[in-house]
Amino acid sequence: LSEGEYHFTQATMLSIGNSTSPTFFLTGVPGLEAFHIWFSIPFCCLCVIALLGNSTILYVVITDSSLHEPMYYFLSMLSSTDIGITISSLPTTLGVLWFNARAISLDACILQMFFLHGFTLMESSVLLAMAFDHFVAICNPLRYAMILTNSRIIKAGMVIFVRMLVNLMPLLLLLKRLSFCGPNVLSHSYCYHPDVIKCSCSSIKVNSICGLVALILTSGIDIPCIFLSYMLIIKSILSIASPEERQKAFGTCISHIGAVAIFYIPWVILALVHRFRHSAPPYVHTLMSNLHFLFPPVLNPIIYSVETKQIRKAFYKLFPNTK
Repeated sequence: LSEGEYHFTQATMLSIGNSTSPTFFLTGVPGLEAFHIWFSIPFCCLCVIALLGNSTILYVVITDSSLHEPMYYFLSMLSSTDIGITISSLPTTLGVLWFNARAISLDACILQMFFLHGFTLMESSVLLAMAFDHFVAICNPLRYAMILTNSRIIKAGMVIFVRMLVNLMPLLLLLKRLSFCGPNVLSHSYCYHPDVIKCSCSSIKVNSICGLVALILTSGIDIPCIFLSYMLIIKSILSIASPEERQKAFGTCISHIGAVAIFYIPWVILALVHRFRHSAPPYVHTLMSNLHFLFPPVLNPIIYSVETKQIRKAFYKLFPNTK
């Protein structure tokens, strides 16, 4: 901790010393606290872009009947999770940057983690479902309408939600058994599970094992399955005789590949930053943590609007003055 952070934490801890509930302290940009108000400007701009972009995608898919197809239903799920991720981290980050409001209770921390990690886990599942959609559309187009019916898409949405609860709830409930002795200073402007458990002065072995199991059961399954689906898709595309048809088939996958890349790459980098945190400057942790949760919501609407002709046509139909 810097000297300023140390004195702030100590003073705040004294003021809540009689509280029985553990209190945590969020971190803005270490060493650059005087510039927090300036950092809030690009952060707010990115959040507005994310919320407007994903809300527009949702509105276009809902209102345009030509987009009532499985691919766009999954796209609307992706936009919903992106909106949820953005809103989940917004209050605490702006509180830190605008008002230096760093204190947060354990219960509030758990609530934020439920939404932040929950929407993140669901986005991973949605990306897997979208990969399956592309696989069926390219490798088995004649049975596409029979396989991806509306009822099955609804069931897929329910499975995605239940899967999130099964993987996340044990992690959050196990936090209540931990003891926190202070000063409980977190590395981010929001509550992040690996960050929170490191503040505990009791054994976190069970929490770490459950976290690893949850990671394996989510991204540990999703990433290989997405990779396998694209191996099969590429094999199927290369068997197409017509170069034009091959290019068209590849073109339908570009948006999804971009969405997968901007979701998983920052996630992996953030995990590495946490693993080798002592060899990287503090502001690197802050930058990567915010990019991890801001990149997908900001870039997904842009990628799908640019690469998907049907989305562009529906957008221009609803907003003709934007042409």
